[in-house]
Parts: sequence; structure tokens; C-alpha cells
Amino acid sequence: MSIRDKLLLDVAALVESGQSNQMSLTVVAGGAVITGRLAPEAVWRQRVSEVLTDSNRLGAFSSVFEAPPADGPPTHLHFHVARILQGMVGIPETGGMYRVAIEDVSAWTVGDFSYSDR
Repeated sequence: MSIRDKLLLDVAALVESGQSNQMSLTVVAGGAVITGRLAPEAVWRQRVSEVLTDSNRLGAFSSVFEAPPADGPPTHLHFHVARILQGMVGIPETGGMYRVAIEDVSAWTVGDFSYSDR
């Protein structure tokens, strides 16, 4: 978004300061709908690093994510247990780790969405 959304920045800053991964959020960014829980960047980086470390092919990339986050206000949202919504499914089904630039968010709402056959 070309005009910074102060409310979204405040939500991101609160997640960063509280070191919590319980805030559910759904955003539209670049036409994609992403839904899940926000995590502090340091927690997100640590989890991505752990996943990469456990990979035979991608282990060398884990060190990139071990660097501490930059100081200053948040510039990205870090989703944990997140899905990209596509029609009647969420990709991946089990949830993934997504990083979304706050400036790319065109719409958002508190809470996450899930589909049910009921």
C-alpha cells in the first residue's frame, strides 16, 4: 500500500514486542489471500532456519536466517501456520511460513479463514 496503514503497523509492532505467535490475520497482497498467525520476525527466522538445517539439500541456507532482524519498525509480516487461499483450498494444507511486505498489503482483517465441507 502506498499510504502506510498505521493500524497494521501497530499490530505488527505489538507482535514484535510481545514475542507472541497467537495473532491471527488475513491479508490480501499482490492479489493473493494469505491467512494465518503472525509471529515475531526472530521467532519466524529461527523456525525457518531449523527447517532448513534438517534438510539434506537446503541445510547450507539455514545460516542466512540466523542473522538478527534489523532494528526499527517492522517492514514485513511474518506468518506461521499460514495458507494461501485458492478457491476451496488452502495451500499448503498444513500451513507454511510466509513473509509479506507490509507495503504490499492492500486489505486485511483480524482472524484467519478456513474452509469446511459442512
